Amino acid sequence: MVCDRCLMSVEKTLQQQNLNYISISLGRIEFENELSETQFQSLEKELNANGFEIVAERNNKIVTDIKSLIIELVYEHKDSGNKKLSEVLSEELHYDYSHLTNIFSKAEGHSIQSFQNKIKAERIKELLEYGELNISEIADKMGFGSAAYLSTFFKKETGMNPSQFKSQHQDRKSLDKL
Repeated sequence: MVCDRCLMSVEKTLQQQNLNYISISLGRIEFENELSETQFQSLEKELNANGFEIVAERNNKIVTDIKSLIIELVYEHKDSGNKKLSEVLSEELHYDYSHLTNIFSKAEGHSIQSFQNKIKAERIKELLEYGELNISEIADKMGFGSAAYLSTFFKKETGMNPSQFKSQHQDRKSLDKL
C-alpha cells in the first residue's frame, strides 16, 4: 500500500470480509486476532483482485517495510531530526542497517539509497506538476540545501533539469512500480 487510496481500498476489503483489525498503515495491517487459513485465503484472493499482494515471508516483509518507511518519510516530510536514513531505518525496523541493505539489495537488485532517490525524484516531479511551489520552495520542502542541489540531483535521476521537466510534462511513475 503506497497511498491513502490504497489504505481506503484495503480498509473497505477488510470491512467487506468482516475482519477486525487494530490498525492499517502503509504496508501493514494489524489484526485483533490471528486469521484462520480460510480467512487468510479469502482476504488474499480479494486483495490480489484489487492489485495488492500479501507479504508474509520475513525478508519480503522487511523490504516492504523499508519501502513504506521511505515513502512515508519522503511524502509526509516526517522530521527525523538530523538522523541519516540508515539510523532511521535501523531504529524503526530494529535491525542493523547492513542487514537491511543486504536483504533489500538481494530482493530489489538496487540499493536502499537508489530506491529513496527514485521516490524523491517522483515526489519532485509531482510538486513540479502542481506548480504551487517554485524550485527553491521545493528544495526546502524536500530537505535539499539549495535549488541548485535539487536541480543537480533531479538531473542525475531523470536526465533533465526541473525546468525541462515542467516544459515537457513527462509522465510520472506509480510508486508501486519503483
